[in-house]
Amino acid sequence: MIDRHLHRSFSVVICVYTQERWEDILAAVDSVRRQSMPATETLLVVDHDEALRMRLRARYDSSSPADGGEVRVLANAGPRGLSAGRNTGIAAARGDFVAFLDDDAVAERDWLRYLAAGYADPRVMAVGGRTLPAWSSGGRPAWFPEEFDWIVGCTYRGLPPGKVRVRNVLGGNASFRRTAFDSAGGFATGIGRDGDRRPLGCEETELCIRLSRALPHAVLLIDDRAVIHHKVPPARARFGYFRERAYAEGLSKALVARSVGAGKGLESERRYTTRVLPAGVARGLRDAVRGPGRGRGGAGRAGAIVAGVLTTATGYLVGTARARRGPVPFSSGPITPAAPAGAVPPVPAPARESPRGAVV
Repeated sequence: MIDRHLHRSFSVVICVYTQERWEDILAAVDSVRRQSMPATETLLVVDHDEALRMRLRARYDSSSPADGGEVRVLANAGPRGLSAGRNTGIAAARGDFVAFLDDDAVAERDWLRYLAAGYADPRVMAVGGRTLPAWSSGGRPAWFPEEFDWIVGCTYRGLPPGKVRVRNVLGGNASFRRTAFDSAGGFATGIGRDGDRRPLGCEETELCIRLSRALPHAVLLIDDRAVIHHKVPPARARFGYFRERAYAEGLSKALVARSVGAGKGLESERRYTTRVLPAGVARGLRDAVRGPGRGRGGAGRAGAIVAGVLTTATGYLVGTARARRGPVPFSSGPITPAAPAGAVPPVPAPARESPRGAVV
């Protein structure tokens, strides 16, 4: 039985940045408003796109809690990027718990109810869920290994099933106690998506490690019953994106290691690289010799795993070299309050690279 108090204490933050995802945004909000355990509010944080912000306000300003929960539209009060947008949502949240949902994902009806169940233990500071890929009409490519589903923002093969303790939750399907941010600060700007074309990540990993250091007895969980479905457009089902995302992950891991040390920063990755991925290669090769029905896919999956490892490692080495030459290019400072409803925040200058490669 879930504590009744939890039924009224969740704020759900959805960060949005482009009108190209208009229908996806509406579907994400609708999935929150249909939860079996209603959220206190849904916060749509718009990343420096005034036209999108005004369009969303026109859509939701006339809605009421009776329509499925209050929806508030906010402007990102920090620099361009996902981390600052999330921090804006955290600052504005009224709930005791803050959940995050990607703008191109939909949550199953009991998503919040299962996230809430994890907080029965007062030591639990974060609870994440399982993210399933919603492939385009062509379905999963035969060569795309489940071990690399993190490429498309989804739960990957190798994570333990059930309700388990983890080093970090996955940012597109996660929740935190509001007090966790008082202890650890917010998401670090300079890590993860920042509005450019490179698909960086790992901002939630860095935050979770920082949180565990600030609160050594904190427990972080994943409950795979808290399910969302994450859209995978055709462009992200191509091998070119696979390589690009793997390289960007290596760059991001280097920043995390610079922030929290390689010991914690790569703790889970060592097991993944030495146990999960070799098993995936072996499985793919076994499929390849079983006959023409599965051969092509098996060999492709084995090859993709090897290519993914090498590309990620290259990104990590390049990112490490850049970090050693330049200043730390990110900040995990205090949560930035949301801009007033009618205010238009200034658009920050885009990030640029110094001659030595550090983002400035």
